[in-house]
Amino acid sequence: MSLLELDGVKVHFPVKKGIFYDRTVGHVHAVDGVSLKVEAGQTYGLVGESGCGKTTLGRAVLRLVDITEGEVVLDGTDLAKLPDEEMRRFRRRLQMVFQDPLGSLNPRQNIESILTEGMLAHGIGASQEERREKIKAILAKVGLPANALSRYPHEFSGGQRQRIGIARALVLEPDVIICDEPVSALDVSIQAQVINLLEELQEELGLTYVVIAHDLAVVRHISDVIGVMYLGALVEEAPSDALYAEPRHPYTKALMSAVPVPDPDVEDRRERILLTGDLPSPANPPTGCRFHTRCPWVQDTLCATERPELTDIGGGHRVACHYAAEIAAGTVRRTTGEVVSAARENVADHAPAGETPGGPEPVKVPEQPGSPEKTDEADEAPEAEKASEVEEASEDVKASEAEKASEAEKASEAEKASEVDEAPEAEKAEKTS
Repeated sequence: MSLLELDGVKVHFPVKKGIFYDRTVGHVHAVDGVSLKVEAGQTYGLVGESGCGKTTLGRAVLRLVDITEGEVVLDGTDLAKLPDEEMRRFRRRLQMVFQDPLGSLNPRQNIESILTEGMLAHGIGASQEERREKIKAILAKVGLPANALSRYPHEFSGGQRQRIGIARALVLEPDVIICDEPVSALDVSIQAQVINLLEELQEELGLTYVVIAHDLAVVRHISDVIGVMYLGALVEEAPSDALYAEPRHPYTKALMSAVPVPDPDVEDRRERILLTGDLPSPANPPTGCRFHTRCPWVQDTLCATERPELTDIGGGHRVACHYAAEIAAGTVRRTTGEVVSAARENVADHAPAGETPGGPEPVKVPEQPGSPEKTDEADEAPEAEKASEVEEASEDVKASEAEKASEAEKASEAEKASEVDEAPEAEKAEKTS
């Protein structure tokens, strides 16, 4: 029997409307019938685009959100039916590392208080000194010094806060840890440190992980089995290597085609599947196959009317698609969507403004028939006219300036003449006086 089993788990959130009293007018189908199994010591990866219900499913396992329908069985006990007090005691075996480490740590408590709180709630440690020693040992496992106990969350970097979140889960000695985007907010170098830490702790303590992530490379590195979710449902599940080598569901094919390949030769030949349309609303999911509104291989029969079951096609590979075998055999052709070269797409993304990569060359305007000499003469005629106009304008300016100069000379001569005439009269006046 598997350590953790989910059977037909549904989480529906009511949509309420009203002024004086609330009435339910619909439901958001966040998780809609997910069934999976996780073996002891295994890492199960959950991938899918934002809004597909990965985090809600993880919270439903811990009963942090109410389960609408279905079973969550941990080691033979159905958690969905446990009373609140029993579930609280049972939660010691299930812990969660949250996506935002800073938001999940109380800023008013130091690290020792944060890590001690869970131990006190579950009666771990006979004294404060015993609990402190255990916390120091856990901090050493996650790579933090003992003097971190007296510090507060804001005094640590993002990678250190994520280590504190892992330490908080480890102090309760759980069987299963659900890691919700444990490295999405961290730098690449810090991501590698946290992933390696999770693997080392799994080998040392025999932990079982459910890893929720967007980064397909991270999921492939750490997971033994991978489940692909779309619009609240599991559409494909397979061992990690098999899923990446030969994805069978159309949605998984589109996801895998988006993963860049570090080999330039392979990357140039790789094809990218571009999906059409938008993600449907979980409040009004489409009938039949949830993916048929965007599926490149959608068919007129079954896809829009009948919801496919998750079927085992061998080797632990399960697919929820009516035409998975036909698509793999090539007997069903693509009907919508577009397949482009990854190299062409990369060039298109980085093309300079005004250029259309891969498009037709600019059209050249043909020369007009006629003699080149005539064309030259026609071109020279307007230039000659412009030159003559400029010369005429300059002559007019010169003429006006000459007129002004002559007027100024005449005025000055008239002034001198008047001064000469006034001088003898002044002398006569002086003699008379």
